[in-house]
Amino acid sequence: MIALSREGVFPIVSPNDKLTQTGLDVSGTLQGEGKLVGVPSLFIRLQGCNLRCLWKNAAGDISRCDTAHTSFEGGSVNMVSAHDIMSVVKSNMGSMRHVVITGGEPFLQASQLIPLVRLLRNEDYHVTIETNGTIYNEELVSLCNLLSISPKLSSSFPTVDKLSLLGLTPNYATQQHAAIAVNIDVLKSLIAHSADYQLKFVVGNAIDECLIKEEVLSHLPNLKPSDVIVMPLGTTTEEIALSNIYAVPMSVRNGWRYPPRLHIALWGNKEGV
Repeated sequence: MIALSREGVFPIVSPNDKLTQTGLDVSGTLQGEGKLVGVPSLFIRLQGCNLRCLWKNAAGDISRCDTAHTSFEGGSVNMVSAHDIMSVVKSNMGSMRHVVITGGEPFLQASQLIPLVRLLRNEDYHVTIETNGTIYNEELVSLCNLLSISPKLSSSFPTVDKLSLLGLTPNYATQQHAAIAVNIDVLKSLIAHSADYQLKFVVGNAIDECLIKEEVLSHLPNLKPSDVIVMPLGTTTEEIALSNIYAVPMSVRNGWRYPPRLHIALWGNKEGV
């Protein structure tokens, strides 16, 4: 059984109002980030994450992970079999060919996911798995078409100061975040065994350019700049505009990709889009 978040498979047409969360009358959305930005896709969101990311933007505001309900908040969990998930996917794919498995952290459920990804690949669907790059499972990596790896820099650490600004107290998950956030050996294995990959970094301040290079890229020789993705911090167009002051020029300076967070531009900070 696979632990899905409250979104589950999304966005799909509701039998009640005949619309998806995007307001469309057909299931599916557009990939909002990375190499495949703009590609029609169906998403599968899993519950549970081993990290507790908190960022501070240039204005001094604290941003949690944009899916905090899969980690911080301990949101509702739906235990669903691979075959039942596959049934929902097939009945909602239409002309789409791309499925994105995201979280939370999907590799926490690697053994449960392998049968589902096999079913998806048997239907010739393109499968992207989004991961924070802290856990490795060779079989699961080998099955997916695109591995979207988002290493969390030291700027993501949930420090006591950041937690207190949100009215939160430290716990085991926040205290172990710094120790596991970047695992170079795991990143090397993920890259070496993936058919295609992208390294996606959250950027909200000027310092992030140095952190990307020093904490990650310096340990991964022979990377192509086009495999590095700069993702502006923020869950609103205003916050993203503030992050773009740093993200856009560092992308140009280094030859890194800058895909916009298309889903936020189109639908705002909503679940299930």
